[in-house]
Amino acid sequence: MISLEKRPQPSRAWSLATPLVAVLATMVFGGLLFAMLGKPPIEAIRTIFWDPLFGEFAFYYRPQLLVKGAPLVLIAIGLSLGFKAGIWNIGAEGQYIIGAIVGAAVGLAFYPYEAWYIFPLMVISGALGGWAWAMIPAVLKVRFGTNEILVSLMLVYVAEQLLASASLRFLKNPEGFGFPGSRNLQDYPSAFNADLIAGSGMHWGVVAALIAVIFAYVLLNRHMLGFHIRLTGEAPRAARFAGVNPSRLILLCLGMSGALAGLAGLFEVSGPAGQISIDFNVGYGFTAIIVAFLGRLHPIGIMLAGGLMALTYIGGDIAQSNLGLPSAAIQVFQGMLLFFLLALDLLTNYRITLHKPEVA
Repeated sequence: MISLEKRPQPSRAWSLATPLVAVLATMVFGGLLFAMLGKPPIEAIRTIFWDPLFGEFAFYYRPQLLVKGAPLVLIAIGLSLGFKAGIWNIGAEGQYIIGAIVGAAVGLAFYPYEAWYIFPLMVISGALGGWAWAMIPAVLKVRFGTNEILVSLMLVYVAEQLLASASLRFLKNPEGFGFPGSRNLQDYPSAFNADLIAGSGMHWGVVAALIAVIFAYVLLNRHMLGFHIRLTGEAPRAARFAGVNPSRLILLCLGMSGALAGLAGLFEVSGPAGQISIDFNVGYGFTAIIVAFLGRLHPIGIMLAGGLMALTYIGGDIAQSNLGLPSAAIQVFQGMLLFFLLALDLLTNYRITLHKPEVA
């Protein structure tokens, strides 16, 4: 007979090993999924994890790791601050979209004027757009006690409608021959988030992601606010006795996560994406949740997890083109990673014990 027995203390070994075991389990069961679809499982796994780094065209795919990984890390760092405090912002995708719309709108408002301060203004506006969108569930929770999970998630669909409206109406390119979408910011030097080193994939979004990792590490380990965040998540009653203001913490955590998600959207629309379009959002806000938990809500772990998820994005695209894998299968593969991570995380607090069945 199999049963779960609570550990006296959480297992540090399992806490560190769970992400690795979850990745291995995802490879095994992902391979079975690909086999059921009639695709060679080993070749599919190799294509996803090996080819972007060491394949024939790795010279092209390696810079894409920075391009894909930067928004994931930037958003996940913001989410991790709230998750550590037990504040669940599930609507980062909406904040990412709003940050992109507001930042792009500011840049396009100056078109075709050229000035050095246009891009910095876009960055500030993108962060403020994401922050303002995150303040909606924050204020509603503080004022009326609403559930931030439901409110932030529902606002994603509102943001998607605003994205469609921006593409078809108020940001539509007047010289675009009627096609939806804004002007291409890559053709507007003052608003373009170009590579800092040509062909490297290193743009300002990557720099911002690295700064966010350092900032979060210092905040959580060297600052009183970080102590309050960790204390609130681990021992809410102790946090109240210590004088932590829960309303202030909710506003700060949701505000920071919204601002970072908005920054990610701005850097994406002004760089790799280039324009506001109906299909601008590709799910970075939801994938960043996987990245945050895969990285154990630790800034360094999130940076490594962001690289891994970027690898599955790029490898998944290669597998779709080379092996004919459907995009839905790649999304299921990525979802498996979160499923196994959460399932195996149980072993951090519980151990599996075997008992002989009692004989009547």
